Amino acid sequence: MIKMKLTALLLVVALTGCVTGTRSLQNLNVPDYENDKTASGTVYIKAITDNRTFEQKPKSPSTPSVRGVLSETPKEKLSTLIGRQRNGYGAAMGDVALPEGVTVQDKMRELLTEGLESRGYTVVDDQNANHQVSVDIEKFWAWFTPGFASVGFESNVQCTIDFESASGEKTVNVEGKGNNRGQVASNANWELSFKRAYLDFLKDLDKTLDSNGL
Repeated sequence: MIKMKLTALLLVVALTGCVTGTRSLQNLNVPDYENDKTASGTVYIKAITDNRTFEQKPKSPSTPSVRGVLSETPKEKLSTLIGRQRNGYGAAMGDVALPEGVTVQDKMRELLTEGLESRGYTVVDDQNANHQVSVDIEKFWAWFTPGFASVGFESNVQCTIDFESASGEKTVNVEGKGNNRGQVASNANWELSFKRAYLDFLKDLDKTLDSNGL
């Protein structure tokens, strides 16, 4: 029995991999997205705010946290963090981050640009555009659950969008979720979870804008 338990523990440790340092995910590219929508006009994304709430020692791994002292961590660094690694016991360890110089605001801008332009809009850097968009990022986080034979990866990307135009103003909420199971806590498995969340987000953006006449 002791041998079986030791074997199981070693397997979990092997699945979770090295978890003490910062894991940087280099391939979180926004996928191409196509649809048959026929919106038109220009859109100016005037502000994207990281509105996520971090906690020092959250009860759930789905709540953003940081390795180290939260109160001493600059907001600029928090905006680069998108997950926490965990050891074989499920305890939080090193950070999961975007590539150096990239923030969640940058990735959200890419997501929204892809989604809006796939509908027929043109995203421009011009305050005189037909539409003005302000965005609050509510969730942009991934986590995993250690398991005996595989590791479960989950991610959640969510934002609130304030859409202004000459005809008025509408506020909508858009969310995408991604799930993945892998044999090891590799970059590729983290990235696949985010890719699925991105696609789910783009689909929800389409559905939400349709229902609001945008």
